[in-house]
Amino acid sequence: MNGVTVVGAGLAGCEAAWAIAQAGIPVTLYEMKPQKYSPAHHSENFAELVCSNSLKAARIDSAAGLLKEEMRRLGSLLVPCAEACAVEAGGALAVDRHLFSALVTEKIRSHSLISVKNEEVTGIPEGEVIIATGPLTSEALHEPIAALTGKSLSFYDAAAPIVTGESISMERAFYASRYDKGTADYLNCPMTKEEYLAFYDALIHAETAPLHDFEQEGLRVYEGCMPVEVLAKRGEDAIRYGMMKPVGLRDPHTGQRPYAVVQLRKENREGTLWNLVGFQTNLKWGEQKRVFSMIPGLKHAEFIRYGVMHRNSFLDSPRLLNPDYSLRTEPRIRFAGQMTGVEGYMESAGSGILAGLNAVRTLRGENRLILPRETMLGALTAYITDPYTENLQPMGANMGILPMLDGKFRGKDGKQRKYQAYADRALAALDRVLCAE
Repeated sequence: MNGVTVVGAGLAGCEAAWAIAQAGIPVTLYEMKPQKYSPAHHSENFAELVCSNSLKAARIDSAAGLLKEEMRRLGSLLVPCAEACAVEAGGALAVDRHLFSALVTEKIRSHSLISVKNEEVTGIPEGEVIIATGPLTSEALHEPIAALTGKSLSFYDAAAPIVTGESISMERAFYASRYDKGTADYLNCPMTKEEYLAFYDALIHAETAPLHDFEQEGLRVYEGCMPVEVLAKRGEDAIRYGMMKPVGLRDPHTGQRPYAVVQLRKENREGTLWNLVGFQTNLKWGEQKRVFSMIPGLKHAEFIRYGVMHRNSFLDSPRLLNPDYSLRTEPRIRFAGQMTGVEGYMESAGSGILAGLNAVRTLRGENRLILPRETMLGALTAYITDPYTENLQPMGANMGILPMLDGKFRGKDGKQRKYQAYADRALAALDRVLCAE
């Protein structure tokens, strides 16, 4: 039986290659690192996490947790790897990103049916192929993809800074999770009104780094990864009702709820590194040091990585892709990952699993695997491939894309019971599909 070519060893590409190899079909996996790096990548390992080290909520009665459980039942590689590399993050699954990437790389490289080639791909390979090169696809490959699919869509996203734990001033910071949910795994830097207003004024007037393609393409910023300075310019309280909201927190130093709060989350297991939650930015590095050092608790912070902003690209999937992630005009070619319009680490990885499983089915002459709309992966796939969607915006896992449930869920715990019902229905639907195989 012929094999499958997978281009890109990010989250989606690794899941696709694993799914195919686990089915007994050989895979050739192309990854241009370490010969060439995108502007946002630095490690030669696979499945590199660029923006954050959080894979979002772990609870099955949450959209993100449900997604991960569906992936687990579909044979995911990344979910167990993430759990093996987890760091404390309250109710979220966050990982030591270096350990995580190293473990995924070791699993992929040691699989007897996966052949890794560290080369840049500059054209569409022959045969069954899955293109999972991500939103930072190299220009050399972007051109043949654009020629194959027509005009692609572009937007910009950004990564948050990371500081050392020992440089955080603990006399102004405190450990807590909002409403004391889970364990107190976040470091919180509270602000008074005066401190916040001074910080806000400095932030909105700080100098940003140049974007090389800005004049040609225009700036389209995706809401889920918006630079903090862009959000702040929407109004004085925009970030205070966003990533700096103080609700559910009380400063033990004062006994009061702060006017605003900056939260930091562990970047590694040891807690020696912390990232500023929600502080994706495109400020110049010197400006980041100046402005973010105004945050109480970060006056003496040592920044070991500054935020960066880069161009992302995604396809017009509603007009290009089938629900099995194959190209309508040339079904031997599949796309997976963030370039399809799914947003988020595990959403991207989940699309890789489905693309891989469907490549296997094509080679075996079997019916396509189209998951029910009641599942989170099925709903995400349906959303990005719906031909009635006129202006695709990247979509992450959320309960709002699932078909509505019958009945009312009243009372204080109504929302929790509703989400649990969504999860129960989704997993039952997925199990029926898997049992029918």
